[in-house]
Amino acid sequence: MSKVNFSSYDSADYLETETEIAEYLNAVLAEAPTDPGYLTRALGVVARARNISQLARDTGMSREGIYKALSGEGNPSFATVARIAHALGLRIAILSAEPGAAGAR
Repeated sequence: MSKVNFSSYDSADYLETETEIAEYLNAVLAEAPTDPGYLTRALGVVARARNISQLARDTGMSREGIYKALSGEGNPSFATVARIAHALGLRIAILSAEPGAAGAR
């Protein structure tokens, strides 16, 4: 029997455009809208898809601090999440959850 080797899958390898990143994060929020750890892990994936060293420079945070905050085990403040999102070129928006409301999904 021959041995088959698989490389590990990393979503960061497939996030190449702004549209793909936005769709990925929206899918994460749709999947687990009340799990902040899920969102922070997803932001970590986006950070890896970009350049974590550049993100550290843009936010004034250390690479280690970013990894910890976005690991899903960390508990970053909203200010930290907003600073990272802004440095990644993302905008945080609040939409109505009610069907039929303007902007509802």
